[in-house]
Amino acid sequence: MNYFSLLLSKAIENNDPAALTRFGITESDAPTKGEREAFRFITDYAEKNRNQAPTAEMVVAECSEFVPEFGIDMAYEYLRDKIKSHSAKLAIVDLVENKLSSKFESEDGNILVDGLISDLESIKIRTSVRSKVGTNIKTDTDSFLSEYRKRKAGDSFKIWKSKFPTVNESIGGYFSGNMYTFYGRSGRGKSVITMEEALEMAFQGATVLVWAMEMSKFEWMARAYSSISAREGLISATIEGVDYEVGFENKALLMGRLDDEFEAAFEIFLATINEKIPGNIIVRAADDEDFYQRGIKQLEADIQQVKADVVVLDAFYHMDYERNTSRTSGGDAANTSMKLKKLAGYTQTVIFAVTQAEEVSNDKDENGNRELKLPERSEVKKTSAVLEDATNLIAIDSLDGRALIGLNKGRNGGEGTTVELIYLPNFGIVREPETGEAAASQFDF
Repeated sequence: MNYFSLLLSKAIENNDPAALTRFGITESDAPTKGEREAFRFITDYAEKNRNQAPTAEMVVAECSEFVPEFGIDMAYEYLRDKIKSHSAKLAIVDLVENKLSSKFESEDGNILVDGLISDLESIKIRTSVRSKVGTNIKTDTDSFLSEYRKRKAGDSFKIWKSKFPTVNESIGGYFSGNMYTFYGRSGRGKSVITMEEALEMAFQGATVLVWAMEMSKFEWMARAYSSISAREGLISATIEGVDYEVGFENKALLMGRLDDEFEAAFEIFLATINEKIPGNIIVRAADDEDFYQRGIKQLEADIQQVKADVVVLDAFYHMDYERNTSRTSGGDAANTSMKLKKLAGYTQTVIFAVTQAEEVSNDKDENGNRELKLPERSEVKKTSAVLEDATNLIAIDSLDGRALIGLNKGRNGGEGTTVELIYLPNFGIVREPETGEAAASQFDF
């Protein structure tokens, strides 16, 4: 029995084309070409004629392969359930016979499995049946209390704290299910500061997935090891007349030029690093041979595979953009940003999207020296969608041992907050200064 045809016939006979939308029926659920044509004709006609259905004769005249039936006494809900069930089966058959078979010989098996999981999840979402629409705030109070108690116990909702106390005071930390956008001009510390936040969350027990699309894995790991060792204060150093407890020098790690004493200490540090970090950090970097798919589906598969809590996309504009369905300038990037926001909510992860700010000429003083100056909201580069979709927009700048973090947008407060940092990433030091006169002197470079 063709339930899709029966539902179309019922909608025509009852002059109720809105039932197609009301019960979540889409063109992709139609099993035949004729029914797809009939679906399009009915919905197009209703849109142009104040939600009136065409007559059966009109539909047959336009769609010769469609044969309507009359006197359908089956409930819409029953027809919908049957349609969605059959649609799921057809989608699986199409996946196996067409998409899967074409990739079977050419793709790596593990990538194939990840893609298959993602495709099956998409089918499940598209063909699932809703029992009701939304939540009634008067009658669904039990579900609210249940979620409240889960959050109180830390079982449902997670807040990952920033490394920087002022950020925590301003926005409360980073909330699972949200996307945060970090931006700054080229070479001003975006990657360093988002890495510091990622490491901080790993120290809180998070599993962090990093897509380092502008950096080799060796570069990213060297920066991370420098920062992690600085947290332990393994080395004492005097920089610009100020004494610091620092980490292994990043440049020396990159060039393979630690002296013998430090090299021996570094090997001991690496041998015990697994005991130091409660969480985990998984890096996919620009030079990884298997890192050639960088779209939303691959990201979702990676999140599911490593069970990520936090995701760093550095940089957002190096992702494989979604199709530009809006056919507008920048629509591909905007569509990608929107899907990232949905992915954060669906996977209950914190997503950090790193992007650039426009270069400007008014960041110098009267002597031509560059000043420490945060970019404005309007200077977000590539697409404004990452501004609009973000829970917080976080601006970054750095200069001569100092850095600024600015909260340029905050849905949960904090907008207008500026945080000043000691910024010596070569030695693993990126932090807020301590209070008091001693700390103040740290900026007298």
